[in-house]
Amino acid sequence: MVEEILNFGLNLDVENVELTREEFLRYGRHLIIPEVGLKGQKKLKSASVLIVGAGGLGSPLAFYLTAAGVGRIGIVDFDVVDFSNLQRQIIHTTKDVGRSKLESAREKLSALNPNVKIETYETRLTSENALEIIKDYDIVVDGTDNFPTRYLVNDACVLLKKPNVYGSIFRFEGQVSVFYAEKGPCYRCLYQEPPPPGLVPSCAEGGVLGVLPGIIGTLQALEVIKLILGVGRPLIGRLLLFDALKMSFRELKLRKNPNCPVCGENPTIKELIDYEAFCGITPEQILHESGFEITAEELKAKLENGENIILIDVREPHEYEINRIHGSKLIPLSKLPEMVNELDQTSEIVLYCKMGGRSARAVQFLRELGFTRVKNLAGGIDAWIEKVDPNMPKY
Repeated sequence: MVEEILNFGLNLDVENVELTREEFLRYGRHLIIPEVGLKGQKKLKSASVLIVGAGGLGSPLAFYLTAAGVGRIGIVDFDVVDFSNLQRQIIHTTKDVGRSKLESAREKLSALNPNVKIETYETRLTSENALEIIKDYDIVVDGTDNFPTRYLVNDACVLLKKPNVYGSIFRFEGQVSVFYAEKGPCYRCLYQEPPPPGLVPSCAEGGVLGVLPGIIGTLQALEVIKLILGVGRPLIGRLLLFDALKMSFRELKLRKNPNCPVCGENPTIKELIDYEAFCGITPEQILHESGFEITAEELKAKLENGENIILIDVREPHEYEINRIHGSKLIPLSKLPEMVNELDQTSEIVLYCKMGGRSARAVQFLRELGFTRVKNLAGGIDAWIEKVDPNMPKY
């Protein structure tokens, strides 16, 4: 028999909820599970879930919650579908490229289950709108890939006393937990401070195996359904770690931090803050503001004028094989400290990577060593392709 959660606190009112004849057929395999049954399916129908992000994690999340019959699903996103999304964001198809992700998602989900009400918020989640958007939902699911939004979602859920079903992915590894300050720790209890800006690469720079968000997003959907039904043992106070290469799961026990600034005994954060500032200024912003940056158009003009510029590509060798700016030398960021003596401090040096993050850290490193004629290519080779050489393959 599945262990039940005691006094979880969703307080879902199912007294006046009824299933249609079609819904009895649709959810028949749920109805014959003792731990779900008719009452459980009515709980699902009466529940509301907000998904932050319609990308890699949001795709399987939205599909399975819609298929399960969660009555009202909200999705927050402000992006459009790109070809690079299709390797993992299975809710979108090739014909959706260039289209709003929310329009694409709504179409697929409504076709899957017209009984579910799909609500969309085509906006960036911010300190100004988060509480207003989140307050009317029972559960929030974090499908984002950046630290400012993770801390924003966490703090808003703590302030509104909502459970936050968390997931993150990178290359072959993923994490899942349920942060619910009313019953256990929150995200800040685990990560009180964000990592230094630029230290942890995004999936866009570091990559992610396409199937991984399907696994992690499905686990998040499972946790949501368990929370709604009030059955099983949720990942409250537990962090589930998944390694796809080893096909292994590990579990870390999490404890509530009494000194947590948002859910501790004497919280200092009592309203939403500036999360961009909290997570720090990125190296790219620092270089932009200090003038140690060059645009793709400016670099093109200098090269065409025959100026003696040393181009350094700080990406990895497998990326260099895909595309490169003609005449550039490959020095991966990790190898830069041991190869720095090969560079002439008197020369004009331009460093680039895929999007500008890694090369910005490389520029900062060289500046600290006394290099004064070193600049970062703003936007990396992606900007070079967009502005200068659109025939170059983009990944």
